[in-house]
Amino acid sequence: MSKRVLLTATVQSHICQFHKPLMRLLKQNGSEVHVAARNNLAEKNGLKMEYADKVFDVPFDRSPFSTKNIGAYKELSKILKDNRYDIIHTNTPMGGMVTRLAANKYRRINGTKVFYTAHGFHFYDGAPKKNWLIYYPIEKSMSRFTDTLITITNEDYELASQKFHCNVVHMHGVGANSSKFYAVSEDEKAQIRETLGYRQNTKLILNVGELLPNKNQKTAILAMRQVKEKFQDSKLLIAGNGPELNNLKQIVTDNALEDYVEFLGYTTEINKYMNICDVLAACSFREGLPLNVMEAMLCGKAVVASSNRGHRELVRDGETGFIVPADDANAFAGKIIEVLDNPCQYKKAALEFVQPFTDVNTIKELEDIYFE
Repeated sequence: MSKRVLLTATVQSHICQFHKPLMRLLKQNGSEVHVAARNNLAEKNGLKMEYADKVFDVPFDRSPFSTKNIGAYKELSKILKDNRYDIIHTNTPMGGMVTRLAANKYRRINGTKVFYTAHGFHFYDGAPKKNWLIYYPIEKSMSRFTDTLITITNEDYELASQKFHCNVVHMHGVGANSSKFYAVSEDEKAQIRETLGYRQNTKLILNVGELLPNKNQKTAILAMRQVKEKFQDSKLLIAGNGPELNNLKQIVTDNALEDYVEFLGYTTEINKYMNICDVLAACSFREGLPLNVMEAMLCGKAVVASSNRGHRELVRDGETGFIVPADDANAFAGKIIEVLDNPCQYKKAALEFVQPFTDVNTIKELEDIYFE
């Protein structure tokens, strides 16, 4: 049966990057798909919205203290009034909260079902106490405005299924694109390196993520001080844009690493860089279930990752990579060097472990949630 479905998030790039498998599934099943989120696609270098029948530019703001969210609530309320939705599927903390408040009336009047995907609660084992004091009671209370809460980490699932007031399910993330990210042959790898302008013997370390304090690219940069001593022909590639760019460039300059660190900016060809790199360095302080780690593993790459909830769920220490403290550049350097000495030994384990997290599998999980 066809349905009219509204997807919301704080920004449109979130929908484009993480929910294309869901949107494609809905369209294949004859559903009409609408999107409501703030339009930030001009910042994302070619990222495009696909599979949406209507797109509404709603001024959500990430800050819970921003008055822009009042305007977002009013605009979204009008959209809900003018369009009768069978399902509203919301994402991100502020987009999720504003949407669920606005949608509650239509749950009662029209029987609209509200789904919320938690991409990683701000409260978790080891989180600051203030996170538990602020975010836990908010999410617990908002669960009363939710029909189905979708969690993507086991830790979040265990907590929510015991404490929250709605149906709670677990999925293996949002689905890594297995048609775009896959292991290539050595000949293909050499050809891609040549096309992108890198020497065949250069040791390449890749870091992917928006340039924000939480993503902690600083640690990856500082690790290069030791890596370059062992491998003089090595380079850290940092993919992403964001407000920390100038600060990170200053760290590179202060440590005389200009020849060893390259900022790629935002790129839609990250699959090519995944295939030519030797190891992924993921340094975030906090993660839900990071897509870039799954994508690297689909390309057969080892991951040296900081110790947080999402990384611990994806990286098997000593098998598919290594887990180290987020702010320990020396530990990162040591494990990166260990991988660079024999990067191929992690390939088989990485490829086997990541299969449940592919889009092929998560689409099946989404079908169970939407069409049961």
